Amino acid sequence: MRTTRTAQVLLLVAALMLWGASRLPWVDVSSFDGLGQPKTMTLSGAAWSTALIPLALLAGAAAVAALAVRGCALRLLALLVAVASAGMGYLAISLWAVTDVSVRAADMAQIAVMFLVGTQRHYWGAGVTLAAAVLTLVGAVLLMRSAAHGAATPATTKYAAPGARREAAQEEAADGMSERMIWDAIDEGRDPTQVEGHDPTQNDGGSK
Repeated sequence: MRTTRTAQVLLLVAALMLWGASRLPWVDVSSFDGLGQPKTMTLSGAAWSTALIPLALLAGAAAVAALAVRGCALRLLALLVAVASAGMGYLAISLWAVTDVSVRAADMAQIAVMFLVGTQRHYWGAGVTLAAAVLTLVGAVLLMRSAAHGAATPATTKYAAPGARREAAQEEAADGMSERMIWDAIDEGRDPTQVEGHDPTQNDGGSK
């Protein structure tokens, strides 16, 4: 249960980080049409990577769903979270990996390429997204471990149940066992002090 709780916390933190990354600036686009002053438009994470918000919602929903699912369903949820983590990582790394973002930035800012002066990337949002991807991946691993542990528990309980039931029955009957044994011995005409190793010198709280 503690493993699942930890995974939930990681997923919620990742969701918040993704939301924060969606609000941060990712790319600045500068343009000049020759008629007015040069303009600069900032593209936020939500504009540059439209999948950030859906991924944040997915991470938050997975954190909540982990409370309600077990076994195979939890494994499927863990796999889904792992795939989402890969998507987050792709969005983050692509900002570094892409050689030129000018054409895409101009298209998103609805600026003609001929008026494009230059672009500037901001890496804070991508860094936060990458960190969220790592947390999400760790959360997926923990969910998978929790699912595996939950699958192993019924088998363990199956073999431990008889002994556990006997122990519980003994504890439940402990208060009245001595008295019952004494009365059974008297009914059978035997000495109560000799009933199955009963020690009369011990105060078992049940005899009178």
